[in-house]
Amino acid sequence: MYVVLAGESLLPVGGTVRAVPDPAAAVRELEAAERPRWVWADTREDYPRLLGAGVRVARCHDLALTEGLLLAYDGRYGEPRSARAAHARLHGLPVPEEEPSAPGTLFAPEPLGAQAVAEVLADQLRRIEALPEPGRFRLLVAAESAGALVAAEMSCDGMPWRRDVHDALLTELLGPRPVHGMRPAKLQALADEVAAALGHPVNPDSVQQLVKAFKAAGVALKTTRSGELKRIDHPAVAPLLAYKELARLFSFHGWVWADQWVRDGRFRPEYVVGGVVSGRWATNGGGALQIPKVMRRVVMADDGWVLVVADAAQLEPRVLAAMAGDVGLARAAGEIDLYSALAKSFGGERDNAKIAMLSAMYGGTSGDAPKLLAVMRQRFPLAYQFVEDAAKAGEEGRLVRSWLGRTSPPPSARWKELVSGPEGARAARDRGRFTRNFVVQGTAAEWALALLGVLRGLLPEPARLVFFQHDEVMVHCPLAQAEEVIAAVSEAAGQASRLLFGGTPVRFPMEAVAVSSYADAK
Repeated sequence: MYVVLAGESLLPVGGTVRAVPDPAAAVRELEAAERPRWVWADTREDYPRLLGAGVRVARCHDLALTEGLLLAYDGRYGEPRSARAAHARLHGLPVPEEEPSAPGTLFAPEPLGAQAVAEVLADQLRRIEALPEPGRFRLLVAAESAGALVAAEMSCDGMPWRRDVHDALLTELLGPRPVHGMRPAKLQALADEVAAALGHPVNPDSVQQLVKAFKAAGVALKTTRSGELKRIDHPAVAPLLAYKELARLFSFHGWVWADQWVRDGRFRPEYVVGGVVSGRWATNGGGALQIPKVMRRVVMADDGWVLVVADAAQLEPRVLAAMAGDVGLARAAGEIDLYSALAKSFGGERDNAKIAMLSAMYGGTSGDAPKLLAVMRQRFPLAYQFVEDAAKAGEEGRLVRSWLGRTSPPPSARWKELVSGPEGARAARDRGRFTRNFVVQGTAAEWALALLGVLRGLLPEPARLVFFQHDEVMVHCPLAQAEEVIAAVSEAAGQASRLLFGGTPVRFPMEAVAVSSYADAK
């Protein structure tokens, strides 16, 4: 049962529009009675107001996310995907270039009415049914929409973040909080060391000044990246590397960052579902997907609660084994440590097996990769051919799709120019590496979305999902629920695998631990 929610209007699909002065109360009542699939223009805009009223829903259909998936399937990746744009296309009207602004933004367009939302839904469902494999695509839409619910809920609930521990850690690493515009004491001391080693004042945050200063000292640099600096023998390098590491921490997770993103003991980033072309998530500020290891000690469970942290072991190779239906690789993926199992098949070492597998998925050709790839091709021909076919499609400018149907962007006009010129072979190989990885990484992202959707429904109250990153999840729950949550994670992994791949022999183990601090999970 689909029910449209648009502003203060409810429309059961196939029924009539009903005005609801209190949408949260109406949703709560209908959710308890019918558990429908809610339809709205954009979960980022429509769900937070319900969460703010204490209302959560089980299922939804996100028009914007679905439109993006359908457009990409048709080779139109990047076209406006908002519900308003979809409605305009449906009626032959000018398509707005920009997606709608967030609610409350100056000059934000009027939201679509319930009837218009229902029209877009009907059109999307029709387009899905016309696809060669509509069942898979329906699962993709459901998983993507469930991910949008999880993302909104995690932003609302927040990750436990001890501000006092954060302040103490920053003071330990950087010195006391400086006045605005000044460097912390330890950063300034390192900047002074760099200047002394180079013989004159230099701004360690300025690439241009550093390159010029090193050149004057007889050292030629193209960049000031850490990898290049580490190859240089100069007394300024050590303090500069230390400065860069601490400056990054100060900038991205310092006091000003905490003032903006940590409220009421919770880190509340804004997640962007499908923010990467492969389907992986991104964040709109906050850096939730790039928490430094040193900061993990700040993520601490509330008193009487624990953090259940779990990640999927070697997810992408297992996904490849399941997609390709390669019996030999599937047998190796039946083990907890896939790379060790591969090494037995290779008759070699675990590290070599890992290099061979990653080279096959990512197109690596340096070092021992070609020799190891030859072994991979011989032992696991179906898996090897699967990614080779994806690479060839990319090199020829064709689209590739994930297991459920997420589609790669088409080649750009610039790529078409390059591929027909002297740089053509290189441009083709580069796109082939992208499409080779896309089919695996995109399917891994789908598996993770399915995991999230299933786990969300299995968690007991008041346990909450509070963090997700690629193949890792974190649940905050009372200590007494720890074992139940760990079991739910394992069950969710199994269900996600069956949803995507049916009765595959490939195992997708989730190693879960209950800890008081995120730092203790690694």
